[in-house]
Amino acid sequence: MIKLTKTELRDQQVKLVQLQKYLPTLQLKKALLQIEVNQTQHEIEHLVLEFNEIESQIRDYSPLFSDRDAIDLFSSVKIAQVHKTIENIAGIEIPVFGKIDFQDESYFMFDAPIWMESAVLGVKKMLILREKVEIAKEKKRALEKEFREVSIRVNLFEKIMIPRALENIKKIKIFLGDQQLAAVSQAKVSKKKILLREANNDH
Repeated sequence: MIKLTKTELRDQQVKLVQLQKYLPTLQLKKALLQIEVNQTQHEIEHLVLEFNEIESQIRDYSPLFSDRDAIDLFSSVKIAQVHKTIENIAGIEIPVFGKIDFQDESYFMFDAPIWMESAVLGVKKMLILREKVEIAKEKKRALEKEFREVSIRVNLFEKIMIPRALENIKKIKIFLGDQQLAAVSQAKVSKKKILLREANNDH
């Protein structure tokens, strides 16, 4: 319940100015986040396509994976560590793929079969793309979460807080206007009485 006073009117007017000033910033942030979400989705789709291409190339080597040398292949493509960096986008921290450290290769190139090096490189590329996809998905989730939160705030400003402040200002102005009118009417009545009294006293 708002107070129908001049002080409350000033407070509501200040609040309205602040809301109207901050709303465009929120709307801009929402638009930027939507662009980032869309770009990240395209990035994921592109990486998945690349991954599928390399996976189909690796399948060409699948008959050779039953070879005894295949044990060396799988131990040569073990991930030791995935490096990520953090980037700030629209005020939130977003994970970005850095690089992958693989465990040291356990085979000697000169002893290995001809197909071995190509297979190792192919599987490594595939694993790098897999990690890139996972990190891009993580990035998209973070952006979408922030987008939802900003959208809620934009709706709150546009549909509740600004209309409410405008309604409160209107209500207080009407009340103060009515009060002023009543005071003027009262003053006129009082003046009339005084003039009447003075006129009677003169007689």
